[in-house]
Amino acid sequence: MISDSVSEKIFDRTDIIKKAADWRKQKRRIVFTNGVFDLLHKGHIFSLTQAAKQGDILIVGLNSDSSVKKLKGDSRPVNDQDARALLLASLMMVDAVVIFEEDTPLQLITSILPDVLVKGGDYTVDEIAGAKEVIANGGKVVINPILDGYSTTAIIKAISK
Repeated sequence: MISDSVSEKIFDRTDIIKKAADWRKQKRRIVFTNGVFDLLHKGHIFSLTQAAKQGDILIVGLNSDSSVKKLKGDSRPVNDQDARALLLASLMMVDAVVIFEEDTPLQLITSILPDVLVKGGDYTVDEIAGAKEVIANGGKVVINPILDGYSTTAIIKAISK
């Protein structure tokens, strides 16, 4: 049986918007990041830990199974969205997980308007969904470096050999 404290960290879109408003009333600094998080690895833990350091509350937007298939191909995701959400929610640095169906989390980000938007990788601010909206609202965008040598794609290729 899954702990209630873990499953309570998984929200639908309507509830995360309400919860974010509550956190904001409590003067909590809200951080948002997103991704597929198909096979959790050291790089994901590093990225999530770095993101959590940017504020008081870390919300993780999780690509739905259908959006992962569009982005990564028919062989992905390896783990379904419920399993991926549960794994993320079980991490101590994650305060909330919300699954989004769209190709990007733009609608979710504009609904929550976090204080800090964090993306991992070699993006520019102009390439990050929701960046201009967060900045226009007085927030900031942080680009975390990728931890070299760790990727889900590389893990899947190693398993396939």
